[in-house]
Amino acid sequence: MFSTGSTGDVFQQVDQFWSILDDLSQDDPAAYRKFMEKQLKEGAEFCAPPELDSCLCTEILQEPKKGSLYINICSWKRVPAPQDPSMPLPVCAGTLETDTHEGQSWYSVLDVALNPAVLQASKKDKTEVYMLALSFAQQQHGMSLSQQYTVVSCSPKSSPDDVHRRLGFRQWPNTSRQPDTASQNPAALLQQISSLRSEKQHKEPAAQIISRPAEHKKKDLIQVISTTFVQPQKPEYQLEVKTDTVGVAQSMELTVDLPKVCSMSECQLRISKDDVLLEVEDVYYLLLELPKTVIEDTAYAIFNKKTRRLTLRVDVF
Repeated sequence: MFSTGSTGDVFQQVDQFWSILDDLSQDDPAAYRKFMEKQLKEGAEFCAPPELDSCLCTEILQEPKKGSLYINICSWKRVPAPQDPSMPLPVCAGTLETDTHEGQSWYSVLDVALNPAVLQASKKDKTEVYMLALSFAQQQHGMSLSQQYTVVSCSPKSSPDDVHRRLGFRQWPNTSRQPDTASQNPAALLQQISSLRSEKQHKEPAAQIISRPAEHKKKDLIQVISTTFVQPQKPEYQLEVKTDTVGVAQSMELTVDLPKVCSMSECQLRISKDDVLLEVEDVYYLLLELPKTVIEDTAYAIFNKKTRRLTLRVDVF
């Protein structure tokens, strides 16, 4: 009913419809009520969160990110359904998240969401969906993946809150209890509808929309047709081993220039005895293997707001 645009544009369109619907509410109350209930139902469905459908696990083959990759396949009404089997298949993907298993091996988690109708159609055999997800991870994140995978019950960090966060979903006002539309005037109802639609403009998730060409095409199995997600960049850094007077290594100092960061709270910093990971969501990604084994408990970091530089110090064995 409404085209996309700014909040002001939405309310301008609402004004144009008020007089028409006011007449409709008087001339045909049943049609008026049916129209309003349909609009409110669509708004509520659009606000529904993504739901986890299945999960697969494969291996990341290349260094330094070698480890496991978990891909959560999600069902989400907000992802458009394909209009025709020969048309591209829209998929919404969240941010890639990396962590360690109890301080040991690395793993990454990626969420991909499809329209519920697509998953329902592939309910008996999700092989095509899984291969699409693997191809997307390889293409969009520069990964070298094993083509062998296993379907697992869940991934690490697979709670609804984790999945919602990575996909950029925010809980919107509860629309499950619909008002008595017959007792409201067109202005009040349309303002409620427009608030649902305009909310979309401000809280659309940062994600990719990718597409699958028709099956008879042999190349370009995945094509990015629209994106608001920016691949994080590798920041400038310097790693130095500090020694005592006789040349024995005592500590290690890592300095990282982060000109796009304003606060330490934006950084996710993890250190193990062998490596260190620094992430600033959608902005920076740095994974380093340390030249010396370090004592993790001695690590501390300082962020200088003036120079936008993070300094990490840690003792070595």
